[in-house]
Amino acid sequence: MKINKLTWLVLFIMLILSSCSEEREMPAINVTSFLVGGSSPELVNDIYQDVPLDQPLTFRFSGALDQASIQGGIVFRKINDGGNEDVDFSQSLIAQNRELVIFSQGLLESNSRYQITFNSFRGAEGEQVTSYELNFSTAGAGLEVVSVEVVEGNPVHSNRILNTPLNLVGRITFTSSIDQNQNFASKIGVTGPTNVSLTFSILEDGKLEFRSNSPLRDFSKYILTIETGILGPDGETKEKQTRDLFTMPSEQDKFPRIPTEELLTKVQQQTFRYFWDFAHPASGMTRERNTSGNLVTVGGSGFGVMTIIVGIERGFISREQGVERWRKIVDFLETADRFHGAWSHWIDGNTGKMLPFSQFDNGGDLVETALMVQGLLTVRQYLNEQSPEEKIIIDKITKLWEEVEWSWYTRGNQNVLYWHWSPEHEWAINLQISGYNESLIVYVLAAASPTYPIDKIVYDNGWARNGGMRNGNSFYNIPLPLGVNYGGSLFFSHYSFLGLDPRNMVDQYANYWTQGVNHTLINRMHAITNPLGYAGYERYSWGLTASDNHEGYSAHSPTNDKGVITPTAALSSMPYTPEESIEALEFFYYQLGDRLWGDYGFYDAFNLTENWFANSYLAIDQGPIILMIENHRTALLWDLFMKDEEVKVGLDKLNFNY
Repeated sequence: MKINKLTWLVLFIMLILSSCSEEREMPAINVTSFLVGGSSPELVNDIYQDVPLDQPLTFRFSGALDQASIQGGIVFRKINDGGNEDVDFSQSLIAQNRELVIFSQGLLESNSRYQITFNSFRGAEGEQVTSYELNFSTAGAGLEVVSVEVVEGNPVHSNRILNTPLNLVGRITFTSSIDQNQNFASKIGVTGPTNVSLTFSILEDGKLEFRSNSPLRDFSKYILTIETGILGPDGETKEKQTRDLFTMPSEQDKFPRIPTEELLTKVQQQTFRYFWDFAHPASGMTRERNTSGNLVTVGGSGFGVMTIIVGIERGFISREQGVERWRKIVDFLETADRFHGAWSHWIDGNTGKMLPFSQFDNGGDLVETALMVQGLLTVRQYLNEQSPEEKIIIDKITKLWEEVEWSWYTRGNQNVLYWHWSPEHEWAINLQISGYNESLIVYVLAAASPTYPIDKIVYDNGWARNGGMRNGNSFYNIPLPLGVNYGGSLFFSHYSFLGLDPRNMVDQYANYWTQGVNHTLINRMHAITNPLGYAGYERYSWGLTASDNHEGYSAHSPTNDKGVITPTAALSSMPYTPEESIEALEFFYYQLGDRLWGDYGFYDAFNLTENWFANSYLAIDQGPIILMIENHRTALLWDLFMKDEEVKVGLDKLNFNY
């Protein structure tokens, strides 16, 4: 049969449409593994064997689930000869909604068969989730540990028991009675930062009670170990069991109580020492961290020059001392390496030469530069033009500010700013400064520049992504106007707003005061809800942001939660949430001060689940503490920066009300 050209064309188009349809089809999400208490039980003839009676059941999926779809989509039954019996349970999604944890509301029965089925689940992006059925049988006869409880403790979905009282009282339930005439101390013990001896007794209901003979250390991790070989009429225990016990805070303060205003001043003064006493001696700039040697940081030094204003106003140093330090810093910045007016992220404090931040990051960093310029313009407003010494610094700051080629960083007049440029690697990093994150200040200053300004279209298209930076969803029943789900790290609401005053700041995309307040409240509610069961998360102990951690460094957030609390997160949020932040401050100082307070204020971070406290200080974490506490107390930095006439030009150009 002869096929004409029109027929061929129709067939070709149908083939393309079919191919496109197949490409658009999203793969189904499936269960990839089943775990009980962290390990996978043996599978025999499609039935998982000897599942413990008191452990959480964890299902891992190949993709993220839609939380609403799991409601009513789980059936949990005990399979009986005479008919099936529903099991009461609760469930939780963890690991970025890729793991479903099911908890039975009571002990499962031994030597019994159970079935769990999933129907009508959806993926987070609307993907189909394959229906699933799992069958398992529980452990059989023999003496086993059914449950371990700590009186007034809070068990979570793993082997952790939080808020363990310092006077420890615990009870162990077994599957049957146990023999009284055995040496429990050789089988059951508690280890941790202090020596613990236990006293044992068998209660009327058959439970074995243990008590510590002396108080445990507050806010510490202990491990309860139950060895094998505990005897009962049905035999002896065959499996070793452990529980991690995390103790609650002591009622005794580590430091004497002082009025809140005095405490705020004390924290500012102690933290100021990092920028004053520990500043680089040759340049006056701020070291990246307390182990950085000659390496100084541009953004952190931008915070540092602002802290000197607070130091003068609070009487930590004299005005003459502050002016002398500012002169040293601006003299250094004049001769330091610059790349189309922008400084690098890191600089050698002796020579002013660029130090690479990463393989391709050996040139200008526009965000770090903006954080420095924010600080310098605030200082310029503070200085007195009638003083000859201060007028020299004003003129030097103006020259440095006017030399930043903001518009050049649009990479050939694209409608977006780029973060990095290097003479060697040029635009190899290829990172656009696109919202919503810590970088709003970059666009405000770029619009405000009297020499190399950007147009509003660069802000709308590049930063705001023409509205694409909006969120509009609610988390913990708190609406979030902008940014990623749950708001991201809290430094997003700090760095740009050390100088920018968010209290009345509104544009076509958001109310920035609402953004800062709600971002902070969502972050705090994540700690209170504590979906991953970390130790140390409370209404008075919260704050996830970028900081050191027990494994290195990370931008911690509700969606990147490693159990790390960073004091700067809550303390730098004080303007947004004064009562909640002061409550956190008092907890960090009075309850954890023996491990968290040092020569330069609060150490960077801690993780009680890992029994880890940092011994580090970071400039970008210490600076916002001083400055945002001051903005909470007096709005000093906000008032100075917002009085700058050129800053007002930038805000007006971007159609901000303020």
